Amino acid sequence: MENRFDIITRMNNHYAKMSKSQKAIAAFIYDHYDQAVFMTAAKLGDTVGVSESTVVRFASFVGYNGYPEFQKDLEEWVQNKINSVQKIDAKYGRSTQSEIVTSVLNADIEKINDTIDNLDPVAFETAVNIILEAKNVYIMGIRSCAPLADFLHFYLNMIRGNVMLLQTTSVSETFEQMIRIDENDAMIGISFPRYSMRTLKAMEFANDRNAKVVAITDTVHSPMNLYSSCNLLARSDMVSIVDSLVAPLSLINALVVAMCLKRPEEVKRSLKDLEYAWNNYQVYLNDEINFIDEEPMLNNPLRKDEP
Repeated sequence: MENRFDIITRMNNHYAKMSKSQKAIAAFIYDHYDQAVFMTAAKLGDTVGVSESTVVRFASFVGYNGYPEFQKDLEEWVQNKINSVQKIDAKYGRSTQSEIVTSVLNADIEKINDTIDNLDPVAFETAVNIILEAKNVYIMGIRSCAPLADFLHFYLNMIRGNVMLLQTTSVSETFEQMIRIDENDAMIGISFPRYSMRTLKAMEFANDRNAKVVAITDTVHSPMNLYSSCNLLARSDMVSIVDSLVAPLSLINALVVAMCLKRPEEVKRSLKDLEYAWNNYQVYLNDEINFIDEEPMLNNPLRKDEP
């Protein structure tokens, strides 16, 4: 058997060389490990739509001496996930609220420092140039990564046009939104454990269409790196039952700042246009409008740009 790696790391390491059927098995395990752990090779094959022998060969392909050993390792990995709440209780059970805050914040500081130490400046510069020079930019991050994708989309839209946030519930819907992507475009995939197979498939599709692909993920072992032009790595360990997104968010913030500094005039124009819209449509005056008291205000004509 291979040197000791958990089952997810093994699949990540072998993903690039997997056949279509093997990728289908890996995708099901990534997204439904809580179900796969109870399945026989025959049941897993039937669920995925492949033969039992294909499942057995898959287990051998990723480094196990047969399916029973594979299933045992999967069971151990799932058990570790289930025990996360118990581990939190053991670590923080007798801590005061203040001690918990301090401990979690210090852990986040450690992740940011680790990200600084391991970030490739050449990859960072490459990502900035790819994003700014692309005709269209597609951004995808789902589940816990959705806020990161939304944050990047919001600010990137202020810097340049033609930025699309992919929001889907299936791979087929993703492809429908990306159907016109080509070599002039860029795709940004954001994913951390558990890695999203929908995001990975979108990145693979973008790569097959010769688009530039940027991965924002956690380690060199991440399957997100397989189809990317450059990899931006940020620590995102499990501190509790939720993922820490502080370091990835800081990395995305740095990307936005770097792009603003490269395109200052465009950013100024965008902000001026937004301010004009905000003022003319009273966007930030009131969230709720009293139509009786404020009717005269609404009847005022739109202001013109001052010379």
